[in-house]
Amino acid sequence: MVAPVMIKEHMEVIGSDGVHVGTVDHMEGADQVKLTKTDEDAGDEHHFIPLAWVDHVDSKVHLKQSGAEAKARWKTH
Repeated sequence: MVAPVMIKEHMEVIGSDGVHVGTVDHMEGADQVKLTKTDEDAGDEHHFIPLAWVDHVDSKVHLKQSGAEAKARWKTH
């Protein structure tokens, strides 16, 4: 599993297919990545993805599923 400290503000989040999912706002607790609501696909809402969905982190946050699947399953709070 990826360590939460590796995920930083303003990192791009992409699906396994390279599709842009969002931009990191910050970590919410130890296991939720909160995405910015100002991102083009966010619809002016914060979205949350579980840390368990993260495959790896380099200069971007790479998810285990496609961008479309992540957007279909992300949560708003």
